[in-house]
Amino acid sequence: MKNFLTEIRYGSTTASNSLVMAPMTRCRASDDGCATKIMEEYYSQRSSAGLIISEGIQPCLVGKGFMNTPGLHSQEQVETWTKVTNSVHDKNGKIFAQLMHSGRIGHHLNYTEQLQCIAPSAVCAQGEIYTPEGLKSFELPKEMDSTDITQAIADHVNAAKNAILAGFDGIEIHCGNGFLIHQFMAENTNLRSDDYGKDITGRLKFALEIIHQCALAIGADKVGIRISPENPYNDIYEGDSKLLYQTFIPLLPEDLAYIHIMESNNREMTKLIRGLWNGTLILNPHESVGHWPSTVQILDDTLSSKIADAVSMGALFISNPDLVDRIRTGYELNNPRDEYFYTGGALGYTDYPTM
Repeated sequence: MKNFLTEIRYGSTTASNSLVMAPMTRCRASDDGCATKIMEEYYSQRSSAGLIISEGIQPCLVGKGFMNTPGLHSQEQVETWTKVTNSVHDKNGKIFAQLMHSGRIGHHLNYTEQLQCIAPSAVCAQGEIYTPEGLKSFELPKEMDSTDITQAIADHVNAAKNAILAGFDGIEIHCGNGFLIHQFMAENTNLRSDDYGKDITGRLKFALEIIHQCALAIGADKVGIRISPENPYNDIYEGDSKLLYQTFIPLLPEDLAYIHIMESNNREMTKLIRGLWNGTLILNPHESVGHWPSTVQILDDTLSSKIADAVSMGALFISNPDLVDRIRTGYELNNPRDEYFYTGGALGYTDYPTM
């Protein structure tokens, strides 16, 4: 299979192939949100991906959801990420920073300051989260007022600028998986009666303001977005998803670097978005229940069908730093060890063998 080995453009970035390393939380950052030496090695090992999308990076402290996740809101964090991006570029790789504000998916024990998580409405998520004191139930978030909303938008813009300062080729704004922007978009988490709620247009206002402001700050050709239509992850219910995305996609800047879809057993929705979007489309393909986890065959089928311009993969990039070469040559793949996904340290992180 070689049809993924041609160059592809994501806005102003030219990638050597159309295989994308999906964003994956790995919990190897320092307590204060700095990228670590082992993260530098991890990303460098995977530089043959056409494009690496980083793990979720919080744009501000209150945007932190999980333990040992990185940020881009301090000078020290920028400096540590610069070492990561340099290591990728030294191997001719490309890397975007995923900006991910967790919103209500968090816990006060995971902050280094006394903070309460925030969300569009004071609606607690069902489920639990790991903290330094073990598993804890999600907490009731503070409903964001106008000042909080203005600050959150400014935090995303500042993090976008910091990403460019840190040497990233661009950013991906996380608008899915039940995190803050998705919480504004969803019917069950946005109960507001102001301009940031009420109806679908209002529920999309926060997302669109962040996207457009980041595009103005660093150039739309350096901005991608990730969406996860109809995905209930993190206790999310969008409501009328078809109408939501029929409204959303045409309001995006036409010159965005890409749209990245996390597919949730709903190929018809993917086709709908593909028809609405003329730009580059990355797909994390899960056409149906039987298409988890992604395989090499799914990569071939997805690109051959032209449902997407590029394919992102997660777990296979964890266990195969040289995934591009293994697919190109038909070499046997390593199996991921999911018991080490979030444990910290080199085990199950940087110790997978190459060909």
